[in-house]
Amino acid sequence: MLGVSVPTLRRWDKSGKFKSSHRTLGDHRRFSIKDIENLLGISSKTRKIIGYARCSSHDQKADLERQSVRLSEFGCDEVIKDLGSGLNCKKKGLTKLLKMIVGGEVKTLVLTHMDRLIRFGHEIITKLCEWFGTQVHIINKVDDVPFEQQLATDVITLMTVCCARLYGKRSGKNKK
Repeated sequence: MLGVSVPTLRRWDKSGKFKSSHRTLGDHRRFSIKDIENLLGISSKTRKIIGYARCSSHDQKADLERQSVRLSEFGCDEVIKDLGSGLNCKKKGLTKLLKMIVGGEVKTLVLTHMDRLIRFGHEIITKLCEWFGTQVHIINKVDDVPFEQQLATDVITLMTVCCARLYGKRSGKNKK
């Protein structure tokens, strides 16, 4: 969050510039999120509820607008919209969202469905949110999905992505 190295934090702690809130049994320093926010000038009141909406193609733009409206109605302070594949982690909106999470600006991340964030690896982003004190709320969360159904969904998603890439490549050739 501070963008400094561990030795710098140790030096700051020794000099009194930025004190650790406590030490573990192994003598590791632990710093309070609130202290970090104070140092950065971020108050807990300025942390926002951010909605994230994504759809894969221009054909689904109406769905993107529906997601955006639903997130706004849910009470999001800001809705970040992205147009692109769930496998593409270089989307502008996703990059902006991750910077906001790491910067401590996001109190709650709201999604209509978990797969709107990214198709695979959403566990990494939810862990990142946990580390930076951001709650993740999924409006249409499905609980207790059987393993077989999860596996079938993953296989279908992989096939869909492969087909989309193949058709996209053909489309690019046809446009040229």
